[in-house]
Amino acid sequence: MIRFLVSLVLGLLVGLGLGLYLGWVQFPVEYINSPASDLAGRYKDEYTVMIATGYQADRDLQAAIDRLRVIGVENIPQYVQDITERYITNSREVADIRVLVTLADALDRLTPIMEPYRQVNVPEVAS
Repeated sequence: MIRFLVSLVLGLLVGLGLGLYLGWVQFPVEYINSPASDLAGRYKDEYTVMIATGYQADRDLQAAIDRLRVIGVENIPQYVQDITERYITNSREVADIRVLVTLADALDRLTPIMEPYRQVNVPEVAS
């Protein structure tokens, strides 16, 4: 029994040492500055929501378009429309849908499915 435990501990130590050597010395992680266009679809969607949130705050459409060009999209208005409709059909967060609808509306890509999420500024009536 003692021979088994000694062999087990020795095997674990050798495996741990070999694993650390291979992971840190022989095959270390190489960090590469990848372009934003290489992001997975999920992260491109999240980035687009962030850009739409920024657009809702500053209303600078050209800056939003320039920021979306970074992810390598050719037809930005169509891309925003597709993401917005996908968020609506997949029942994503309403706050995210509203900012996407605001951006889609600014890009003249408002569709009937987006209408319930459209935020309209109503002027106050002075009394």
